[in-house]
Amino acid sequence: MPDTGERHRISRRTKLATAALGLALAAGALVIATTTGQTGQASAATSEQISCPDVAGQLPAIPAQAQAEVQRNLALLDTQLAEANNRLVTSAGQGGANFVQNAILGPLKDKRASTIDRIAIAIGRVTAKPQGLDALAACTLGGQPAATTSAAAPASTEPSAAEPAQGGQITCPDVESRLPAIPAQAQAEVQRNLALLDTQLAEANNRLVTSAGEGGANFVQNAILGPLEDKRVATINRIATAIGRNADKPQGLDALAPCSL
Repeated sequence: MPDTGERHRISRRTKLATAALGLALAAGALVIATTTGQTGQASAATSEQISCPDVAGQLPAIPAQAQAEVQRNLALLDTQLAEANNRLVTSAGQGGANFVQNAILGPLKDKRASTIDRIAIAIGRVTAKPQGLDALAACTLGGQPAATTSAAAPASTEPSAAEPAQGGQITCPDVESRLPAIPAQAQAEVQRNLALLDTQLAEANNRLVTSAGEGGANFVQNAILGPLEDKRVATINRIATAIGRNADKPQGLDALAPCSL
């Protein structure tokens, strides 16, 4: 009898050990499956870009009195799209099946609807208000692959390579606060170029994220900050020239062109 009892105890211990091993293997399989699923989501999220209907091409003739506000809001539409594509890249792998729609495309549509409405109102103050522009608010996911697709998809080490670039954003000196009183005749051109400065900064920050891991130690300076400074120099010079046609041309604004990370 003692021998039989001992055999029963050994049998029970064997069964328990076998069951524990089975659970461990199942848990490992679940972790692998989950990780694989997340990687797949990240690849899908970064393989496409958001595209939006063109608003400028659907506008009627814009009265001179509305030019500044319309151009400012058209530039804001570009900024909103750049920010949404940036969010698409940095949030890769987050959320569930409806994450992109709920967290990116939906809020982008709301922002665009408000901006497009301001454009219509600005025109409507002077002439007939354009109708039906709200149909241009919704954007879709599709089009050209993002810049990180080919490099990020096969390499498991890409997230760590991207971290340094994603850890900060480019900042630029404020130009508008350094301007003198702007003559009425120059308002439209100045506001248009101030909005362009915002667009240039948004595009540079988007490039900072989508090019993560590319190039060497000087890549950001040579490929992003340097070209951004060149664009800002030209834009700031147009602002100063516009003011200088009707008042004293402001001096020293070119010192505001360089940006930093």
